[in-house]
Amino acid sequence: MIERFLKQTHFTSVEDYNKNLEFIIPENFNFAYDVMDVWAQEKPDGLAILWTNDEGAEIRTTFAQLKEQSDQAASYLQSLGIGKNDPVMLILKRHYEWWVIMLALHKLGAIVIPATHMLTKHDIVYRNTRASVKAIICAKDDYIISQVKLAMPDSPTVKQYITLGEEEGFHNWTKEWQQAPKFVKPAFVNTNDDTMLMYFTSGTSGEPKMVAHDYLYAMGHLTTGVFWHNLHEGSLHLTVADTGWGKAVWGKFYGQWFAGATVFVFDHEKFNADTLLRQIEKYKVTSFCAPPTIYRFMIREDLSKYDLSSLEYCCTAGEALNPAVFDKFYEKTGIRMMEGFGQTETTMTLGTFPWMEPKPGSMGMPNAQYDIDLLRSDGTPCEDGEKGEIVVRVGDRKPIGLFKHYYRDEELTRDAWHDGIYHTGDMAWRDEDGYYWFEGRIDDVIKSSGYRIGPFEVESALMTHPAVVECAITGVPDDIRGMVVKATVVLGKEWKDKAGEELVKELQQHVKKETAPYKYPRIVEFVDELPKTISGKIRRVEIRQKDAK
Repeated sequence: MIERFLKQTHFTSVEDYNKNLEFIIPENFNFAYDVMDVWAQEKPDGLAILWTNDEGAEIRTTFAQLKEQSDQAASYLQSLGIGKNDPVMLILKRHYEWWVIMLALHKLGAIVIPATHMLTKHDIVYRNTRASVKAIICAKDDYIISQVKLAMPDSPTVKQYITLGEEEGFHNWTKEWQQAPKFVKPAFVNTNDDTMLMYFTSGTSGEPKMVAHDYLYAMGHLTTGVFWHNLHEGSLHLTVADTGWGKAVWGKFYGQWFAGATVFVFDHEKFNADTLLRQIEKYKVTSFCAPPTIYRFMIREDLSKYDLSSLEYCCTAGEALNPAVFDKFYEKTGIRMMEGFGQTETTMTLGTFPWMEPKPGSMGMPNAQYDIDLLRSDGTPCEDGEKGEIVVRVGDRKPIGLFKHYYRDEELTRDAWHDGIYHTGDMAWRDEDGYYWFEGRIDDVIKSSGYRIGPFEVESALMTHPAVVECAITGVPDDIRGMVVKATVVLGKEWKDKAGEELVKELQQHVKKETAPYKYPRIVEFVDELPKTISGKIRRVEIRQKDAK
């Protein structure tokens, strides 16, 4: 498959990859037709999806069956008047139908807007209005249905409401979709520049932005699945991600199917490390990817109780990985996690690839499909060891995988992307070997007594203390120092009854030993959980807003 889209398909070193990665770009590329339907012809009995849920249900679907189902779904959606350029919002959790409907909408040239199941009425109205949503397809879930119904009066652009079951005012997907006539492919579906997918950002630092991606965005994830996840046709890959955020198509859709791998889905209501590990053991998952938060909880289990011998490869992204978590997971499993970095606006821009030696806590090196640099605040390039903003230099041709724009917001687009440079807003430094090390969002950097302190370096120091499960570092205004460092800490269950001044002092002394003493948290607050986006990213902005009241 990948030989259709890459001039060279195997790489042995950083130099080889950087020099020889070159895409073959078809005219009017469409992932559903040009990858999935081709697999259905060439590998009809290959297992495309292995779906399970926390009630013991199981669905196994071949590539041929998935083509048949996505064609049928496309025909049904056509019958409801959905076609090219129509924005359709999906609120489907991890239900099996999400994969079928995603492909169906691609086949129609519609614009897919995946959304989290945690949206409120306000969130839904905001998205419907900003994107002129034409249809909503949602899970048959009491909370989701109630919020969608509340949003209906303020959502005049929405013409069709569809849910997975019987509900007044909604089409019944389960009953109706297989009754549609045979699918007829539209005469013209898309160009490479057309908008295929739009994500609302996770809102770590304000109102969600609407990120528009073209049809080549799917191709941009070829390197994610084939090289970063190191997948092949025999792989069974599990990425822990809700379908409402971008990591789902990073790890449960495009790149994995470019590789011809099987996508493993565990549809669950509430995360539990033991249950997840049992799924890996039962189904013999070979490849696993999750945000560091998931690994933090996994390593607190007795991993000797589980047979994880099927695991060949593990990756992480979504937040920077604390070296202490890397070391503990390696100690318990013998597997070295390969970290990656990217945004809703991009595919993977930095990563640790199979031909690289991982450095615990480093995001890796630039993905060769992007021209990555680090810039000072005055726009000049940083030296090795110097902190700066991660940027993408955009030449005459937009890199495959980079977003088109913030939809209907030219000013916001210009703020982030100007003078041939896309500004990520994320800070890092580069070591002498070319590896990048995350520092935090520009807004998260703390300026205290003339020092610039990145939250991640303090968080990493705290994470090496056995009491700490998770933590977030933020700045608190101070009359003397300008800002002081605050640590918001989630303790392990065996430490919760020790929360108090003595443990505060112990944690402060620990940080002073692990990193430069001036970085230690002068304020420590113990909490049961940290505020997070649905994608698992810590919302430091929420902690700062709470402290400012």
